[in-house]
Amino acid sequence: MLNPLFYLQAIYLALSQIWANKLRSILTTLGIIFGVWAVTTVVAAISGVTTMVLAEFESLGGSKMFIFPDRPDDAPRNKYPWEMIRLKPEELVALATHCPSVIGITPQTTFGASIQHGERQRDGVSVTGIWPDWHDIERRTTLIGRPFAGIDEDNARQVCLVNEAAISELGLDTDPTGEHILINTRRFLVIGVVENKQESIFDRDTTGTEVFIPFATAVKLQSPEFFFMITMKLKGPEVVEEAKAEAKFVLRQARKLGPDDPNTFEIFAADEFIEGIQKVAGIMTVGGACVVAVSLLVGGIGIMNIMLVSVSERTREIGLRKAVGATPAAVLMQFLLEAVTLCIAGGLIGIAAGEATSFALSVIPGIGLSQAAVPWWAIVMSFSFCAVIGVVFGMFPAIKAARLDPIEALRHE
Repeated sequence: MLNPLFYLQAIYLALSQIWANKLRSILTTLGIIFGVWAVTTVVAAISGVTTMVLAEFESLGGSKMFIFPDRPDDAPRNKYPWEMIRLKPEELVALATHCPSVIGITPQTTFGASIQHGERQRDGVSVTGIWPDWHDIERRTTLIGRPFAGIDEDNARQVCLVNEAAISELGLDTDPTGEHILINTRRFLVIGVVENKQESIFDRDTTGTEVFIPFATAVKLQSPEFFFMITMKLKGPEVVEEAKAEAKFVLRQARKLGPDDPNTFEIFAADEFIEGIQKVAGIMTVGGACVVAVSLLVGGIGIMNIMLVSVSERTREIGLRKAVGATPAAVLMQFLLEAVTLCIAGGLIGIAAGEATSFALSVIPGIGLSQAAVPWWAIVMSFSFCAVIGVVFGMFPAIKAARLDPIEALRHE
């Protein structure tokens, strides 16, 4: 059993050797430095992208569910025409009535329209038909005036909400409630102002005019086979499966689908997107780290090469140490610790470079990596991998040194 003080002395000697051969040591550890640098940078970048995308999805609400019309896979259009698969207003009412896991529901149907106020006119403006629950589900509050009420929907009133951007684009007053605008020549009363949609990676064009009208009113303004989707707010993420089962049962009953008939709709939950992104991010992280780790192996070969050179250069020193009583285990441990110290020193420089790069990525505007950071597990992994590289590739030179015959070593020139 070697004395613990021996290990400290061996590390000191290793550092002394590194300092005595600074240029050679730096060149030797370049593979380790660039390998760790690349690994930490790749992990930081993927981590930043993942955090950003997850934040976007979580802002949608982890307790949201979406329903879309969907034609069964490989099904012919004549067997499942649009009239059969599209969502219908009566199905919407059935879902709102018979899904106990749902605490909020809104349809959303959007179409482009010509909007006019006074002399100002905007073509192709997004007009969306919604239910009153939309504000709570989408987390978009009414800044001025009032939101839609049940009576607006029940009576299909020609009232509307506009967003903040519409005030300047249409020349409305700061408080436009009580004013009228024309939507495709129909006269609508403005009852409130909705905050602008927050910019997201999924929808960058969020600064233009938006107009919202009651869903029942939107139905009258479109063709009988218009498209709409359904957004639901659930009691919590824990009831996602129950809510999906309830919605599936209600829609299959409403559409009179038999046990063997495929679904003609698709149900998505926000948590599914989040889980999918996390899985993809995990695969990308592991894949990227494995590819970049090849450079660490190359660096390990460089470490082994320089340690073999070191053994050759220090043959007389090894012989002298053995002559005064050093055991093969002590010689082996000394050279092994030198290899490990060299690798860890390179790893420290690589991690420092990775941290600097991740910080630079986080402050560069417009690339979406403001959350880029080297996670703690990547630092631990880098240190561990460097230590393993040092042990694996330093073992052969260390064994060679430990097996040297002291007499032959002292004769070495």
